[in-house]
Amino acid sequence: MSKSERDGERRMVERNAGEGSRTVRGFDGAWLAESTGGTLAGDGSSRAATCEVDSRKVTPGCMFVALRGERADGHDFIGSAVARGASIVLAERKGCAARGKALSVLAGKACFVLVDDSLESLQSAALAWRLLFPKLLRIGVTGSSGKTTTKECIASILSRFMSIIVNPGNLNSEIGLPQSMFLVDGSHEVGVFEMGINRSGEMGVLSRVWSPQRVVVTNIGTAHIGILGDRQGIALEKSKAFSGMGPEGAAYLWEDDDFGDWMACRVPGRVVRFGERSADGLESVRDEGLDGWTIRWRGREARFPLPGRHNLLDALAAIAVAADLGATADHVTEGLSSMKALFGRTEIVRGETTVMRDCYNANPDSVERAIGLCDAAEWRGRRVYVLGGMLELGAESDSAHRAIGTVAGNSKADALFFFGEEAAPAREAALSAGFRGSVRFDTDFDELYSALRDFIRPGDLVLLKGSRGKALERLGPLFGMEG
Repeated sequence: MSKSERDGERRMVERNAGEGSRTVRGFDGAWLAESTGGTLAGDGSSRAATCEVDSRKVTPGCMFVALRGERADGHDFIGSAVARGASIVLAERKGCAARGKALSVLAGKACFVLVDDSLESLQSAALAWRLLFPKLLRIGVTGSSGKTTTKECIASILSRFMSIIVNPGNLNSEIGLPQSMFLVDGSHEVGVFEMGINRSGEMGVLSRVWSPQRVVVTNIGTAHIGILGDRQGIALEKSKAFSGMGPEGAAYLWEDDDFGDWMACRVPGRVVRFGERSADGLESVRDEGLDGWTIRWRGREARFPLPGRHNLLDALAAIAVAADLGATADHVTEGLSSMKALFGRTEIVRGETTVMRDCYNANPDSVERAIGLCDAAEWRGRRVYVLGGMLELGAESDSAHRAIGTVAGNSKADALFFFGEEAAPAREAALSAGFRGSVRFDTDFDELYSALRDFIRPGDLVLLKGSRGKALERLGPLFGMEG
């Protein structure tokens, strides 16, 4: 979008919001139609304060966006969304025309804004909404891993002295990020939004919509390498997060990233490095094993409860951002000490059996880190590693799984359980590496569940690590956790 187009859109949204734009909460159908160039059908004064793309999550006073997907078409669920209280529906003309009779009865129950492309219109509306709040400092967090934890660490520190908003969970995609942006209101001083990609070109969309002034790149690893080709392709796509940044902006880059210097050359503003050597004011770090880290910064000590060096780096990235924005030692230590593990991200659950549940996602880098963390733990009992297949690796899948199998085969594990067809090469590699413990390979979840139920005993340390699609959290009931 050109500068003139941005200026025109800004004038338009300010005209619609009026003098109350600084404290505006929610929007009406007329504003949405003008923001998207859509056709208004129904009461344009109908208001919505939140946005959903899943009809099951719709609540009264919500905008429902009907999106066409590979497995489902949101237009089939408009009736359900309206029944749940959606006040505004953003939908495609063709999708509604094909269901004319079925949708005609809903015309009086919700305001419809009809467009050619629902996703593009959602993004345009989110951009228009963001332009209503020109004083909001926008921070973007991207990288191959650690995005959500870094975002939450930054938020935990900044919330000590600023009013902040973050995108919930990992709503970080070309759908989730613009959807989350409608949570911004005039009370917020800073927005910390995670920016995730799984295809080429997606970061350009996210950068245009959110246009972060500060960008954190946690690392350039191997996540989505099967889609983006190689690490160079990943770095190129991630660097597009800088495209909306001006000379007053800043990028925070890991000091040991192979692509750090390459990315630094593409930053229009300042470059701030983070890490143990680069952290200004960092006095010491002490590894507390599965209990996390003790971090001493500018005379104050934080007990950061998330274990593993990758989590330490996430904390150091957050310190770099927060210090840049004026955080004191008290803000930093209080923020880091109050952190809690996020679901499926290095969760340590203690009981008769201690479980490290790290199964929200997986790529070769993160699997090797998880194995290394469990190997390094002081443990008297058995170590049992349950490794699910890694997805989105493309042509690299077999070689990547063999590499992880070799790591697992040389680990301190007493037993290895591999799950998923993709993991077959990992099992073979573990055996080839000379692993002498118990090894099992399953493609049926119920069989994996039964085998683990019979094998696990009190005192074991169990690692659950696999891609989101493998849903290893379903093993939770074996250890007294929710599945």
